[in-house]
Amino acid sequence: MSDNAPTPQDDADRIRLKRLAKLQNVGASSPRPEGSTPSASASPVPPTAAAPKPKPIPRSSAPSASAAPVPSIRSATGLTKKKAASAKLNVEAWEHETVQNVLQVTLSSEIAEKSGYEIVWLKHLALELSEEGKADYNLTLELLDRVLIARLELNPQNMTDELDYLPVLVSLPPQQTVFEYLVGCWKRLNTARSSVMKKGYAPSDSLKALDELEKVRTLIISYSGYILQEPEMFPQPSGRVLGAAELVQPLLSLSALSAPLLSSSSNSQTTLAPSDVEQFLQDFARRFEPDNEIDDILAPVVRGLLFHESLFRLEGLGGADSSWRGVVSGLEVLVSIKSIAAMITRMDEWIPREATAANFEVISLFGPLSRLGVFSPEWSKVASTYFSEPEKRSMDDIESTYASLRATLKTLQTALFSVFNTLVRTSAETREAVLGYFSRVVSLNAKRAGMQVDPTTVASDSFMLNMQSVLLRFAEPFMDANFTKIDRIDPLYYVRSARIDLNDETRIKATSEEAQQWKDEHAPAPGASPPNFISDIFYLTIAMSHYGYLRTIQTYNGLGKHVEDLQRQLDMVNGDGSWMGTNMQARTEAAINHVKKQQSQIKSQQLAYDAGLLDPEMTFRSIGFTNFLSTWLIRQIDPKKAHPSPLAQLPLPQEVPMSFRVLPEYIIEDIVDYFYFAVQTSPDKFELSGKIELMTFVLIFLTSTWYIKNPFLKSKINDVLFLSIWGYGRERNGVLGNMLNSHPMALKHLMPALMHFYIEVEQTGASSQFYDKFSARNISYILKVVWNNPTHREALNIEAKNVDKFVRFVNLMINDVTYLMDESLSELTQIHNIQVEMDDKAAWEAKPQEYRREREGTLRSLERQASGYTTLGRSTVELLKIFTAETKAPFMMPEIVDRLAAMLDYNLHALVGPKYQELRVREPEKLKFNPRVLLSDVLQVFLNLSDQREFIQSVAADGRSYTKELFHKAGEIALRRSLKTQDEVNLLYAFVEKVEEAKALLEAEDDLGEVPDEFLDPLMFTVMRDPVMLPSSKTILDRATIKSHLLSDSKDPFNRAPLSIEAVTPVPELKARIEKFLIERRKKSVPEPLGDLAGNLMDISE
Repeated sequence: MSDNAPTPQDDADRIRLKRLAKLQNVGASSPRPEGSTPSASASPVPPTAAAPKPKPIPRSSAPSASAAPVPSIRSATGLTKKKAASAKLNVEAWEHETVQNVLQVTLSSEIAEKSGYEIVWLKHLALELSEEGKADYNLTLELLDRVLIARLELNPQNMTDELDYLPVLVSLPPQQTVFEYLVGCWKRLNTARSSVMKKGYAPSDSLKALDELEKVRTLIISYSGYILQEPEMFPQPSGRVLGAAELVQPLLSLSALSAPLLSSSSNSQTTLAPSDVEQFLQDFARRFEPDNEIDDILAPVVRGLLFHESLFRLEGLGGADSSWRGVVSGLEVLVSIKSIAAMITRMDEWIPREATAANFEVISLFGPLSRLGVFSPEWSKVASTYFSEPEKRSMDDIESTYASLRATLKTLQTALFSVFNTLVRTSAETREAVLGYFSRVVSLNAKRAGMQVDPTTVASDSFMLNMQSVLLRFAEPFMDANFTKIDRIDPLYYVRSARIDLNDETRIKATSEEAQQWKDEHAPAPGASPPNFISDIFYLTIAMSHYGYLRTIQTYNGLGKHVEDLQRQLDMVNGDGSWMGTNMQARTEAAINHVKKQQSQIKSQQLAYDAGLLDPEMTFRSIGFTNFLSTWLIRQIDPKKAHPSPLAQLPLPQEVPMSFRVLPEYIIEDIVDYFYFAVQTSPDKFELSGKIELMTFVLIFLTSTWYIKNPFLKSKINDVLFLSIWGYGRERNGVLGNMLNSHPMALKHLMPALMHFYIEVEQTGASSQFYDKFSARNISYILKVVWNNPTHREALNIEAKNVDKFVRFVNLMINDVTYLMDESLSELTQIHNIQVEMDDKAAWEAKPQEYRREREGTLRSLERQASGYTTLGRSTVELLKIFTAETKAPFMMPEIVDRLAAMLDYNLHALVGPKYQELRVREPEKLKFNPRVLLSDVLQVFLNLSDQREFIQSVAADGRSYTKELFHKAGEIALRRSLKTQDEVNLLYAFVEKVEEAKALLEAEDDLGEVPDEFLDPLMFTVMRDPVMLPSSKTILDRATIKSHLLSDSKDPFNRAPLSIEAVTPVPELKARIEKFLIERRKKSVPEPLGDLAGNLMDISE
């Protein structure tokens, strides 16, 4: 090896001198003799004459311009004014004593020996100083840096041949790190400072002493910072954790709950106690803030804290180890110091460039802490530990577990908000960094709003829930009860800000071209100020809810469906139990146990989601924000821009503002989805606030449905109204039931809104529109709640005066009853047949197992479908009963009355006719089938219309289902089952007599002989009474026929061209010929005794 080759010792010299050069920034250097430094060797053996002289070590005197100034407050604090003469400070003696006590060093062997070598003898430095002509052993600030370096270079693990120096090395703490030694110096320095404050020196002396102490502090902190950054700069004990981790540990100990778990066995005099940490960090910040030098020193500490292993344990928040609380407390202290807070947001890991949606919460600084939660699959141990065997847990036990987990989750979410809020308030730059963080989370997770999303490709539900919690807390200050700050939200935010990308989003009622044109027209001018912080938070909260919170709700709902699917699978495997006692028993039992285990696991996950999603505080905040958002949205379409003071006037203008049309559809969708969820899971939370906003939103958009393009969204708004009248607790009428009967807006607009929606939902635009409409038409349940209110009944009568609209409504109602009753009764018959087949045990068990399993599956499927059909069918018949009692004229229109009579007769025949026994099923309540109530409602419709001549004639004309015996049997059953009173049954019988008279006359009239084809309606093959010609197909048919057709279909039935009733042309010449033909034929066929009645019945065409 060449003599000129660098040695490891030379490398150490270079590293050390590089660090010491930085210390020149601390204070100006004073001249020193060449070769005045101690040997660079880690060994205390003095250098021989042949050893090269090391380079000089810079030392600290007065602070340079680059050093942070010492606050004047610090120097003056605690000085007390005394009446007696102040003690005189011997600066030279005090300086020597202070350096000796703070650094625990001396140049005198006698002093070291007297202290038992607790004070370290710096023998080699003393020899160097002696060679330089300094004979005294005084320690001065001029020597401070050399003294400190000499102490730090001592290595207790090295041996020496110097017998007088051996006790010094032996007495050094063998496992003490350099950082621990410097912490001890720092703590002793604080003690020295307190001593100066208490001594009562003259103010000038005290200020001088304090100023000298700050120079010592600066040097100690400087070395502390560099040793954290480069721990091998000086000799260190083996086997100890070094570097940034040495400051991470005190940070973790700040939490009262985590401190016992993280306590150190080291001497407390050399470790940072929880009460020391903040002051130590403040000293760090003052020293290293200039030129952002703090980034290199503390960034590794921040990484060590925020990527601590406790944040990645499978137990998460639920584990016995609460180390994560230490991470929270440490982070709160770090961000409380502005320069450190700013440094954190400058770090590359704040928003990692290479991050994906899936790993952002793992590799970003705040990600690991923000992803802690209780949801699976990330924290599956929470579900398996806290909610094991859920079927065996009592409700009290589960509620107690909820309370525990929610309290822990609240601690985390409160701390996260505190940290983000501190960053926002630190500076404009850190606020922008926080907004950028939220924006990045939103943009990365756009895929979460998709239908079929692989959860491993996006952020976790726990992370998104915590982000939502933070944003909801940020939004609270501008969501006051009087909406005083609502106009500070920028309605053009999506144009003026690039934080949220809407390029792939569907708009409420605008095409992508219209949206782009709108954006171009309202683009901000160059140099325009960006939107305010309130707007940023408002729109980011909307987006975070859409991509995060509401997708988590979907996951939760999916777990419920999964449990139902497993239950159906369990029922299928169980079957009828015929496998018991066969060679299939072991296999079947294993399959059953497997399904039960799966079901138990999913239920445990459900309960864990309950703990997070249904947390009362989270629910209150979410309802509050949703109410605020719905109010803001309505304000955008209120012509006066004044909603809610006063409330927007209904109906809204037909012209929908483009500013509203171009908004993302998910704004309305999310309002509806969250209300839909909240009124089912947390109806009691609306008791404090939110009922008026909920009712207003529903009524406005049901009354003015043209403001929304998506038909399914309109339908779900109606579902929200329906769910909001479900009873809960002691509230029989649900969230909105009582308000619908008292609020002026509801009294005026509820009935028109329900009718308008019932009609509009007929055409959803989807291929499944025929079936979609039935799930939406549940207004009978709402009418039950409000029907006893005369104001609502009067509103119905007012609506009935709009004959065309109301007739269309009635027609749709009849269509629904016809279809739903036919389907439900048909499926009940099939269920009855399968159950009868299964009741014959011998014959059933003789069937092949595959056949039995197939029939059991069919039965379960029929039961599910029948339950829905019977529920909707019964509610629609009830609706018909209510409306026919209140207003009758619309039901007597020619295009309505015949179909109404035929439908009622058919259902009465099914309920009491010869085959009514086929509707007998086991557990009818399970299928929501109550034949008695249904029969009572059908008979009530007959009674309601029994005095209407047109109805009597239409029932008489029904040749398919009507018989006198049918009605008499129905009357007997109604009387026997106490469904109707004797007076009501007598009225029914009187109605039947009228029908019989009309039937006799019609039978006589029907004998018209041969009727010319041109007189017959081409669709119904009945004699036309008012022939009209269709404009495009030129087909002639009866006006009542085409009116009935147009109620359900706006197309020409012969060529599918668009058609309206106003476009048809009367054919008076043909009508006259038909009337003449009928008069002539009736004169020949009607018997004389019925002449008067015949005349009355002939008037129905007028």
